[in-house]
Amino acid sequence: MRILAGFLGIMILAIQYPLWLGKGGWLRVWDVDRQVVAQGQKNERLDVRNGALAAEVTDLKQGSEAIEERARYELGMVKGDEVFFQVPARK
Repeated sequence: MRILAGFLGIMILAIQYPLWLGKGGWLRVWDVDRQVVAQGQKNERLDVRNGALAAEVTDLKQGSEAIEERARYELGMVKGDEVFFQVPARK
């Protein structure tokens, strides 16, 4: 009877090994689930960024105000009838 109980105990352990540590085991499932959640959060941040970029592209395609704003702030351009004053910042 002890031999049978020992054999059954070893068989239970042999069955449990792939369940917990095998290729499709619970530990792997938990790890992949954690990776899926992290990737989902990253995708949400990228969706927000892409939405902002799409809105900016639409604005640049439809109106000249956005182009003028970019020219003023990024390139330092002024209109022909304007005077540009630059005040140095104090330290």
